[in-house]
Amino acid sequence: MRGWGGVAGTAAAVALTAALLPGLAGDGLQDRTADDRAAAGGAVAAQPAKAGQEECESPEASLRPSASASGDGVERIVDRGYLIAGIDQNSYQWGYRNPLTGKLEGFDIDLARAIAGEILGDESKVVFRSIPTSERIPALQEKRVDVVVRTMTINCERIQEVAFSTEYFTGDQQVLAPADSDVTGFDESLDGKRVCTADGSTGQGALEEGSYGAEVMLVPNQLDCLVRLQLGEADAVVTDNALAAGQAAQDPSMKLFGTLGSAEPYGVAMNIDDEDLVRRVNKLLEDYRKDGRWKAAYEKWLADAMPGIDAPPAPTYKD
Repeated sequence: MRGWGGVAGTAAAVALTAALLPGLAGDGLQDRTADDRAAAGGAVAAQPAKAGQEECESPEASLRPSASASGDGVERIVDRGYLIAGIDQNSYQWGYRNPLTGKLEGFDIDLARAIAGEILGDESKVVFRSIPTSERIPALQEKRVDVVVRTMTINCERIQEVAFSTEYFTGDQQVLAPADSDVTGFDESLDGKRVCTADGSTGQGALEEGSYGAEVMLVPNQLDCLVRLQLGEADAVVTDNALAAGQAAQDPSMKLFGTLGSAEPYGVAMNIDDEDLVRRVNKLLEDYRKDGRWKAAYEKWLADAMPGIDAPPAPTYKD
């Protein structure tokens, strides 16, 4: 599939298909549709920050890894016989449905399979549930999924609601717009522009902090923004540069403009009470970095769109 994103017409058609027909034929155990609530993409009311959030200094610090940790989180998965992973099926290179095979593929998909291998000894024992951005935290809190592997940024607000693994990739916010646009980045060029971002995303937070006069448009999934852009219903998109690079690869008529220069660590998210599962996932990530699997996944999925990354981010652990 490398190079497939270079054909703009095909990319636009695939983007429309992925956004408008999320319930394409599944992979048996490898893919089940989310429940009605997740599929509807309904926004969930923001929960107030908990006490202690103001002291948050290193949200990316996670629990130390353990190959033997066991408790409610791990036992739930083992007893069921398969891992339920919340993923995106619309983010090219990260988590997307290959239009030629109907299979789910990408950097995050490979990582989710590796987690199943760590817990169950078999990477095929995973059910993928496609969930919109705004449903990631509720899905974990209600245990509709065991993990969310979906380019999810670790930050001080989110660690009050869910637990995270150590960082497995570092992103930043970026603007995506047509190549002939007069948009130049996070500046006054966004004044009066219709700027699209996913509801519940860090892109939404960035626009709330400094919209530069933009008219903010919220959608359930980030790929919906690319479709809006292609249809002329939006002027620009704000999203993580990792996702923006994938969208630019899908449609070469689009171009990336500027970044905020603020590192956004991606982590695997889990229920806040599943400390045993966090430790097992961190053990997997420790091995994933050392044995070459992280590098192989980067070269396969991300190197063309995001070149020059020599190694995965180093983990940070709690004392």
